[in-house]
Amino acid sequence: MLDYILLGVAVIIIIFAMRNFIKLLINKKAVAASTSKKKSFSFANCPLCASPLYKEDLFSRVFRPMTVDDQRCIILGCPHCYPRTDSGIKRVCPVCHKVVPVDGHLVARLFNKTKDGKKHIIVTGCTECCKYEPK
Repeated sequence: MLDYILLGVAVIIIIFAMRNFIKLLINKKAVAASTSKKKSFSFANCPLCASPLYKEDLFSRVFRPMTVDDQRCIILGCPHCYPRTDSGIKRVCPVCHKVVPVDGHLVARLFNKTKDGKKHIIVTGCTECCKYEPK
């Protein structure tokens, strides 16, 4: 009878030890994850200067009402290249590969209704290569 009591106590001690060990491992992983916070990955780059955009927005203007699927818009830049250009950053047109001046912009088409519900932009040029575009 004493053997069964000792065996039961040993099983209970092992169960509590394993439970505490698992809690310790989970807490170490949580602490390691919270201390190693890195900058979030960029989901998009600026079309003018190719700087990664983390939680920043582009400065742009959209024309026509929002009910239209295809809209004309101009992209002025991101916080790195508009209204002032940061040091070492060049504003280059993705179509003609010319340098876009600070007072210039990109001409684009904004599509509101895509299959996945996101907005999509196609750049058609800049103020240097689209001379018909009003400045």
